[in-house]
Amino acid sequence: MELPDLKDDPYLKVLRPLVEAYLAFWRIDIRHIKSMRLTPSQFDVIATLGDTEGMTCSELSAHTLVTKGTLTGVLDRLVSKGLIRRDAMKGDRRCTKISLTVKGDVLFRKTFAAHLAFLRPFFERALSPKEVEQTRALLLRLRDSFQK
Repeated sequence: MELPDLKDDPYLKVLRPLVEAYLAFWRIDIRHIKSMRLTPSQFDVIATLGDTEGMTCSELSAHTLVTKGTLTGVLDRLVSKGLIRRDAMKGDRRCTKISLTVKGDVLFRKTFAAHLAFLRPFFERALSPKEVEQTRALLLRLRDSFQK
């Protein structure tokens, strides 16, 4: 069986730039997060818990990019750093509420806005505000298509 000529396939033409953009973003993003003495997963948890009263592990897993299998270890390390705490939920002691400590909230306030300010110029150089919204809408549609 002869393979079809795919060099002009429109979807193939999107794949490489999509992956290259993600990898370029990831390299810049991770370098900045590590400069704050955090791992990307730790930063994700702190950023997600910031400005909240806390979340259950299930809620945190649903709102972060951290896999369920990795989340417990990430939370353990953040507890040992004094950045988060685990408290039994009122009414259901089997359920745990994860929230930032005072130290964790200070770190959130110091790092979250700074990280966004660090990333903003990369987006501003490439996209107009209208293109940012269009790109977001397209990426969400693409994500949803792969999740079905």
